[in-house]
Amino acid sequence: MPQGESGADARSARPTMKDVAALAGLSIKTVSRVVNGVSTVDPELATRVQDAARKLGYRPNLTASNLRRSDGRTLTIGMLVEDAANPFSAALMRAAEDIARSRGVLVLFGSLDEDPARERELVEALLDRRVDGLVMVPAGRDQSYLAAEQQAGTRMVFVDREPGLLGADAVVSDNRQGAITAVEHLLAHGHRRIGYLGDQITIPTAAQRFDGYQYALEYARLPLDPDLVRHDLHSTEAAEEAVEQLLALPEPPTALFTSQNLVTIAACRALRRLRKHQEVAMVGFDDFPLADILEPGISVIAQDADALGRIAAQVLFSRLDGDTSATRTMTVPTRLIPRGSGELTPRSVRA
Repeated sequence: MPQGESGADARSARPTMKDVAALAGLSIKTVSRVVNGVSTVDPELATRVQDAARKLGYRPNLTASNLRRSDGRTLTIGMLVEDAANPFSAALMRAAEDIARSRGVLVLFGSLDEDPARERELVEALLDRRVDGLVMVPAGRDQSYLAAEQQAGTRMVFVDREPGLLGADAVVSDNRQGAITAVEHLLAHGHRRIGYLGDQITIPTAAQRFDGYQYALEYARLPLDPDLVRHDLHSTEAAEEAVEQLLALPEPPTALFTSQNLVTIAACRALRRLRKHQEVAMVGFDDFPLADILEPGISVIAQDADALGRIAAQVLFSRLDGDTSATRTMTVPTRLIPRGSGELTPRSVRA
């Protein structure tokens, strides 16, 4: 967007129904009937309208005109997260919602389930409703499809992960350093065989945490044992099975680094079922409810989800208020919370 161009001016560049009618060589009334799904429109005319709309990047305005303000704002923003049921996602949403509410803005939420197709579907649904901006945890690795909408004036901020192939603001955790801290903590308590349980390796945050795990081992001059690594654990069942497999090895790990909160919860269940929760140490990435009241309490690398959501919303509203400075990525530090599970020592050390 050109420097100094206001949000309202940029939004006026969005193609209108009149533009579609001109390109299709048809009346606005005909275009309106096609857009509104009137079934009696001649198929050939409907195709002309659809082709013109696609070429122009036209989106129908689903927001009632009498609810729109003179500056073109709808006083709504969209927020898309990985899974609204996940405690981390819920905390992100609540923090952003609090900032939006203080400005009289409504937030429309959606869950992406790590599905790039669902990402595009929900993004389009929000844009069709003319949200003023987007806060999103991207599921896919390519957000270049948003470039035209960005040029049309829709502000967007990415949270937890940076966008792919699109210049935009992002607010992320220091995933790599958090993982290094977790593994170094286990090393400091005498562990040399540390298992890794991670989410889909294609997810940027998962890749960064695995990189931190590898770096900490390398720095300690310990070889990476592929037998101790399990990726793509995107269900609690898969994570529990992975724990069972690791502990059944001839030389099982004495400690686990679990790189996502749902994986950590699954590992807790497996360790308790196997009666190993007082023997196998564990540090998880992401805190979760009740982690402090288990026995032992679960040591975690805690992300500041409140800060991530709050900063993302603040940056978005700053852009909506006219900030045209260069886009940037802001990194929020993580912190280790020792509660007991990460402080267990190997049996050989205890002896």
